[in-house]
Amino acid sequence: MGKFVMKKVSSGFKFDLKAGNGETIATSEIYTTEASCENGIESVRKNAPIANLEDQTVEGFATVANPKFEIYLDKGGEYRFRLKARNGEIIAVSEGYKAKTSCMNGIESVRKNAPDAPIVKED
Repeated sequence: MGKFVMKKVSSGFKFDLKAGNGETIATSEIYTTEASCENGIESVRKNAPIANLEDQTVEGFATVANPKFEIYLDKGGEYRFRLKARNGEIIAVSEGYKAKTSCMNGIESVRKNAPDAPIVKED
């Protein structure tokens, strides 16, 4: 089972969603307070299972409504995803993947792990 690892960083708080094998599958922005970071986790829990998929790597892709996972190519040519909440805010982002299939697997892992993942606080 996955888990949300929340930790204090120099400029606030952030979380990583880790899969059962310990791999990080999604990361948050920096939040100013612990409470706002916890709200971000709740937003991922709520939105990930129902989020639409928008593949921005295909020509003439269709824009879909939020909440959604957006797949895109970064400047280095790697596939990444970002999860946007209903209000359009980015609530989680992925690492870079060499293969699109791996990026899609990352999205499925977020969908599967996020809803029931406990929060573990690290210093």
